[in-house]
Amino acid sequence: MKVELGRCLLNEVLKKAGMTTVDLSHKLLYKPERLSDYIDNKRVMPLKVALSIADTTDCRVEELYEIIPVKNHKI
Repeated sequence: MKVELGRCLLNEVLKKAGMTTVDLSHKLLYKPERLSDYIDNKRVMPLKVALSIADTTDCRVEELYEIIPVKNHKI
């Protein structure tokens, strides 16, 4: 199945984990501004970052973004 990424759900994941962007930034040694860029959909997080965030917040990588299925059109 082909998919596209919708909006970033990191803010919701952080709330569920009882964390703030500052908490996460300290644990992963990322700048809070970088995490805010993901939350505000200014940047898409690379897979390595998504894996680290998922592990730290105890969620699945798929929970970090809305997943939008794309219908395949035959040519």
